[in-house]
Amino acid sequence: MTNQPAPRVCLVAITKHGAAQAARLAADLPEADICTSAKFAVVFAEASNTVRAYDGALRDEIGPLFAGYDQIIFFVSLGAVVRLIAPHLRSKDEDPGIIVVDDAGQYVIPVLSGHVGGANEWSERVADLLGAAPVLTTASDVGRTIPVDILGRHLGWKVEAPKINITRVSAHVVNGEPIAFVQEAGSPDWWTRPTPLPDNIHRFTRFDDVPLDRYAALLWVTHADVTDERWTTLNERLVVYRPPQEA
Repeated sequence: MTNQPAPRVCLVAITKHGAAQAARLAADLPEADICTSAKFAVVFAEASNTVRAYDGALRDEIGPLFAGYDQIIFFVSLGAVVRLIAPHLRSKDEDPGIIVVDDAGQYVIPVLSGHVGGANEWSERVADLLGAAPVLTTASDVGRTIPVDILGRHLGWKVEAPKINITRVSAHVVNGEPIAFVQEAGSPDWWTRPTPLPDNIHRFTRFDDVPLDRYAALLWVTHADVTDERWTTLNERLVVYRPPQEA
């Protein structure tokens, strides 16, 4: 498995109840930093985490938070977080994961970069630690199916396909249409969900064994060259994954 750098995580709290919830979570995430209003810094006096207590406005902290962290967990109202982060948004490939936990610690909501940025996965982890319910809205995560654009990322796989292919194939996958999954290379440990692989995903070990007319799309894990003719013939139905070459 490819070693991924540990994500930089920050817990942000600005209310009494939010700080109490953040302190609970901080005990289980000693690697996470804490950003809190100076008024509530005392709540974290016994925490082993790094604590930044600010005196100004939270909006002045957002830029540095975006630049310094991969996952930002706000114990702040959803509406306030949306307004705070709006001026800092760039793209789903660059923005950190943004997560909101309500004041009572009942719900954990991935707001931004849930899928590509990992906030969905982190929301489930945070919810488990707090005894809360994660609120996921990304289709592939809700449907417990293949995330086409980030499949195998934890194994070092690189996706190779035009953006339109990823969009079209993702739609076929989440809509439950028949999908051929061809694995000719790479680790077999790519399916990480606790639920079974959906019934619409059909496995093959060789591309040449796939009856192409029976499938809406193909996911192909291979080291083989893919010709321009093949891309053209499959016309937005193909996504290729490149696992690391064996040493």
